[in-house]
Amino acid sequence: MAGGIKQSFDDDDLQENHEINVTPFIDVMLVLLIIFMVAAPLATVDINVDLPASTATPAPRPEEPLYVTLKDDLSLAIGQQTVDRAAFQRQLDTIAGGDKQKRIFLRADRGVAYGELMEVMNLMRGVGYLKVALVGLETVPTPAAGAAQ
Repeated sequence: MAGGIKQSFDDDDLQENHEINVTPFIDVMLVLLIIFMVAAPLATVDINVDLPASTATPAPRPEEPLYVTLKDDLSLAIGQQTVDRAAFQRQLDTIAGGDKQKRIFLRADRGVAYGELMEVMNLMRGVGYLKVALVGLETVPTPAAGAAQ
């Protein structure tokens, strides 16, 4: 017996048993395994949504759009002019002519971290420019395989 007490017939002293009884440990691990196997599928949220395609016409572009560009080396440019981060807010206010309602088109390199993009948006918000449009490449949507039939 793994956890039994061994007695010696020579003397009445009890001998120590140095064996570890792992049966309760295995029982607990099996119960935890079953709990996690049942709970894991319930913890994931999977909602299948088939979003419709948009047929809206694109908004007309302004005659002179104001672009703010965040390059992959995290340098900023307003239009074609590279601007230091310390002077970014002042330069943006100067180039936009102080018009806080002017829409600013923000474009960033694909390799730029999301946090860096948010930092630039916070810099613009700090000056009062709240109309920010994110610029991306327009791609032609490919028809789904089921829709072609």
